Amino acid sequence: MGGLFGIVSKKDCVSDLFYGTDYHSHLGTKRGGLAVKSQEGFTRFIRNIENSQFRSKFEDDIKKMFGNKGIGIISDYEDQPLLIRSHLGDYAIVTVGVINNANKIVKKIFGKQSTHFSEMSGGEINPTELAATLINQEASFEDGIRNAQESIEGSCSLLVLTDKGIYAARDRLGRTPVVIGEKEDSFAASSESCAFPNLDFKLTKYLGPGEIIFISEDGTEQKYPPRTFSSRLAYCVITPLGTGTLEISPISCHKTMPEKKP
Repeated sequence: MGGLFGIVSKKDCVSDLFYGTDYHSHLGTKRGGLAVKSQEGFTRFIRNIENSQFRSKFEDDIKKMFGNKGIGIISDYEDQPLLIRSHLGDYAIVTVGVINNANKIVKKIFGKQSTHFSEMSGGEINPTELAATLINQEASFEDGIRNAQESIEGSCSLLVLTDKGIYAARDRLGRTPVVIGEKEDSFAASSESCAFPNLDFKLTKYLGPGEIIFISEDGTEQKYPPRTFSSRLAYCVITPLGTGTLEISPISCHKTMPEKKP
């Protein structure tokens, strides 16, 4: 599955980013990555965590990192974060989820004869790079993220780190959670709220399905509201106990799902 963590602060955020990402280590066993943005640009490290823990792999790297905003990832599949240069500007991106129609999207993009992808082992395409390509098709980050949400079948929650802050978005059906926390001078987005208590963050918000927000030093701003649904019939994902993520029972699910307004 994987887990993501992002933070924007009025002071150096590297320590909180390191530990906040590490608290998601139970969600992935293949790759770990961190990226921070400072006035000097982006600094990124990606490490293999198949045979050793995230913390031991990055404890030397964080000594070389500084900045007041950053994103981290525990990935069970591909290398992340990716650094992207596009007409939207330079940014870093991490994603969590599964893109079931990746081949269909790639075929459509190749039909425009204007894009290429970096192959992974086995000839597969990095899903995070695919999400970034969909984002780059629009004129703004929020519209690009919405384009990715609408194009992807499956799930894709993500964080996009820019020079001004972090865009946080939950997949359009709400399958992979994103929660928001805050403390003095800092705001964070996380896959699981269990990352917050030891870092003194207070849980303030669960992003709704398809919701997109922007996190800056001054707080959070909603860019797109949560999606609404025309039916109360829906599946519910029950997360393991102890993760800190809100659990919804199948019995009460129909009472909590939003209805589409006429």
